[in-house]
Order: sequence, then structure tokens, then C-alpha cells
Amino acid sequence: MDGTARMWIGRIPSFDPDAQGVILAIDQASSDPAEPMVCVLKNRGHEVDEGVFYLLPGDLWARYERAGERLSVSLLAHRNLLAGDLESHPAALRAHLAELPSDPAHDGCVVLVRRETVTDFVPPEHDGVPQSVVLIDHVGGTVGLAELIGMFDAQESGISVVAATPGD
Repeated sequence: MDGTARMWIGRIPSFDPDAQGVILAIDQASSDPAEPMVCVLKNRGHEVDEGVFYLLPGDLWARYERAGERLSVSLLAHRNLLAGDLESHPAALRAHLAELPSDPAHDGCVVLVRRETVTDFVPPEHDGVPQSVVLIDHVGGTVGLAELIGMFDAQESGISVVAATPGD
């Protein structure tokens, strides 16, 4: 898959060299207001390892869905929680939240980001819970996975681990 879709199936050697999984790039300066909203919610993460934050499923979570050979990942949040976190942010960002449609599978929730790719990769499950999704944040433009990993290694970006749920 090319990096323009900003979703990869791969490994982050300095984070977990043995785990292949789904990686999404999140641009803090994106013209799509939903990506900065994801970054606002990432502030709720708990740093476990240096530069690696884990989010609680009630703050931000991912949903996998498969349609044929396409795997999609959506990042979801509770509208009210996000509205509270956006109070100190620009009005334009808050206004965009009001325009986001509710997620039909979860009342009171919004889909912030949805990405998909053609792959035969099936996220592994443990006790019925799908593998978490890894987010790598950066500032500006489209970058490839190798560049994102290099930015993380140079402490110029952060990693967030987001719990996943199966598709509904």
C-alpha cells in the first residue's frame, strides 16, 4: 500500500519489533479538523513507555471492519467527551464537531477518522478482543511509514495505542 492513504500494516521496530499491526498516521496540522480532534483526545493518554501513550477505550477507540479484501479502521469518540475537551480550542474546531454525524452503531459517538486498504491481514484477537491500533502523530503533510518511524525514533513524534473493537 502506498503511504498516501496513511494506513499501513507493519512493525515499529523501536516500539514492538515482533508485533505486526495496523498503523495510522495522524497529522496534527491537517486541514481535516477531525485529525486535530484525535490529537486533542490523545492528550488523555497515559504514558507507559517514553513517547508511547495508551488511551482508555472510553476516550478514543478503533473499530475494524472487513468487506471482502478491504480492511477498514475507524477512530471513534463520545461526542460529549470531545466537546468538553475542545472548549479551550478554536471555535472552528468546535463547530466542526457539531457537523459530524453520529455513528449508527454507537449512540452519542462520532467517527473522526476512517481509513481502509486492500490486505489479507486479519488483526489477531486475544480473548475476543482485536489487536490495538497504533497511531503515530506528526506535523504537516503526507509522510511514509519509514519517515514516521524515524520521527518517533528521533523523538519528533509520538505513538498512541488505541484499543479496538470488532466491527458491528
